[in-house]
Amino acid sequence: MSSTHKPDPTLELLTHGELRLEGQFVWGSNYTFLATVTAEGRKVKAVYKPQRGERPLWDFPDGTLAAREVAAFVTSAALGWDLVPPTVLRPEGPAGAGSLQLFLDIDPERHIFTFSEEDRGRLRPAAAFDVLVNNADRKGGHILLGPDRHIWLIDHGVCFHEEDKLRTVLWDFAGEPIPSDLRADVERFAGGLGRHQWPELDSLLTTEEIQAMAGRAERLLADGRFPLPGPGRPYPWPLI
Repeated sequence: MSSTHKPDPTLELLTHGELRLEGQFVWGSNYTFLATVTAEGRKVKAVYKPQRGERPLWDFPDGTLAAREVAAFVTSAALGWDLVPPTVLRPEGPAGAGSLQLFLDIDPERHIFTFSEEDRGRLRPAAAFDVLVNNADRKGGHILLGPDRHIWLIDHGVCFHEEDKLRTVLWDFAGEPIPSDLRADVERFAGGLGRHQWPELDSLLTTEEIQAMAGRAERLLADGRFPLPGPGRPYPWPLI
């Protein structure tokens, strides 16, 4: 996702539209709101996560989870995998600065544990994505299936840590060779990181976090296989 690309209408709307709160999601440990965003006759629903509503974590810097949500979208777009819904960082909002993500009107019961075997077989890009972003909390309910069977990934506030913290339900392909098309995408993405081809990430993550992601990409390419679960706790809790 280069800055030379034409502006995306949905991203423009999320970035500049009028933001109104409609309600609050009661699940999760951080404050999360359903909102509407309107501009020039267009209106969409969005998920608003203000920084001031983030519960402090011992291993992630305070006030950084919203930026990590946006970094996950930027990474997905840069890879060309279209896994994360459009997400932007708003410097202002009803509860202050935070991330704003296009709301997916999807049945929440259509998650990985209810997927067909065929749909589970299409999760290789999602598994590779979790490795790259070092997802510390990939629950089953964060992997959704749209009406058109498009796979969507949500909730990326605890990603991109410098230390290995991968905890995910996506171990179906552990030890398998990574398909050549995915390897090509990862190689292109990693090369772009070295040349600062994705400048949005520079404002969302630290230099050390970006370097750590480049290292994960290089290891993934060198191994040529999906990693095996590591020691400790490789799964999130709860699983959904």
